[in-house]
Amino acid sequence: ERNIVMEKIASFTINHIKLQPGIYVSRKDHIGAETVTTFDIRMTSPNEEPVMNTAEVHTIEHLAATFLRNHREFGSRTVYFGPMGCRTGFYLLLAGDYSSKDIVPLLTEMFSFIRDFKGDVPGASPMDCGNYLDMNLPMANYLAKKYLDEVLTGISDDRLIYPE
Repeated sequence: ERNIVMEKIASFTINHIKLQPGIYVSRKDHIGAETVTTFDIRMTSPNEEPVMNTAEVHTIEHLAATFLRNHREFGSRTVYFGPMGCRTGFYLLLAGDYSSKDIVPLLTEMFSFIRDFKGDVPGASPMDCGNYLDMNLPMANYLAKKYLDEVLTGISDDRLIYPE
């Protein structure tokens, strides 16, 4: 029996005990001449408060991905938006070299869109989605408002840079 020793990946080296909701640069990858910036959009305090349920995570994912890909400035720069397996936040990958502060206006616009969204969630049909019934729009509205009010409005530097 052989054990393969693998290095801990970067996201597992962040101190999740000190981590609070915020916007963090998780990593920057260089692909040829291009840089792809991965953001950690942390919505709950890990291991401290309840995680988000899958229905609201799924709803936020559909609304945010639709918003981002239709955005006048960032639509063509959006590589990916999706949930973390731990259900404490999301990853956003943008083509370009960005800091957390650079995307505060974009995320403020996006979470305002999610907070205020009413009606049919884009892509929430059996033809468009593999689990279309697992949606909770009222809870997605609530979580977007909470993130706007408690994190994005007047965001401080300690919520933009990973804790030591």
